[in-house]
Amino acid sequence: MPLSAQEILKKVRRIEIRTNRLVNESLAGEYHSVFKGRGMEFDEVREYTPGDDIRTIDWNVTSRMGHPYVKKFVEERELTVVLLVDASASGDFGTVGTTKREVAAEVCALLAFSAIRNHDRVGLLIFTDREERYVPPRKGRNHVLRVIREVLTFAPKGKGTNLTLALESLTRGIRRRSVAFVLSDFLDRGFERALRLANRKHDLIALTLSDPRELELPAVGILELEDAETGERILIDTWDRRAVRRFAERAHERREIRRRLFRQNEIDFVELSTDHPYDVPLVRFFHDRARRLR
Repeated sequence: MPLSAQEILKKVRRIEIRTNRLVNESLAGEYHSVFKGRGMEFDEVREYTPGDDIRTIDWNVTSRMGHPYVKKFVEERELTVVLLVDASASGDFGTVGTTKREVAAEVCALLAFSAIRNHDRVGLLIFTDREERYVPPRKGRNHVLRVIREVLTFAPKGKGTNLTLALESLTRGIRRRSVAFVLSDFLDRGFERALRLANRKHDLIALTLSDPRELELPAVGILELEDAETGERILIDTWDRRAVRRFAERAHERREIRRRLFRQNEIDFVELSTDHPYDVPLVRFFHDRARRLR
């Protein structure tokens, strides 16, 4: 049953309060150090002082003034952050009180509020087996609230997942190098080349979403499982240890293949699950990446 406008506003406000607290308490300085601007830009010329790098001396100004002057540069800070959100039918799955889509909405809020706190722009691309909705990058709190509402309430036309299409849209559509977060369960095939090309152009970070029941099944008897994207159904006897073990082995194999793909292409990734707080692995990722960059 669709949420009413009042319920949506309450949910968005609750997400804003929670994620803003996390930004202030945990990610205030990490975001700035982890995601650098596009480079250095000229700020001003000032008199040389002992200890300044002689390579920054402005010889034209120095010759006019009769004593040394140096050029001062500052970091060109503004970034574009793009959130690629998988809205396929499998995102509505959740067995512990929250769905993968709801986790994605809160993570988007956390990243978006971190971005605008640093005066960066935030854009959104929602995709399924097609490009569903594109929100151009902008700044400001109202824009972030729109992004959260879109992720929470958007009713997609497609059910499947086409990561290749989404990644190609990112590569073609966003011209300047950006920080791109891909929020998906990555239940797709054949997207490896598009992933490599997108990562060459942008700083790509994969945020994988899962639910514990996608990895292991409880022993509750006969279960009918339905693929939310294809409609395919299977019966599995969860009292049959071999059948349950095969299910778990295939799930863990898919996860290991995905991990290898990210590592081989030097793509940072964070694994998020509906049964654990998302802030813990995200904060750990920010800390680890900041330490690597230092």
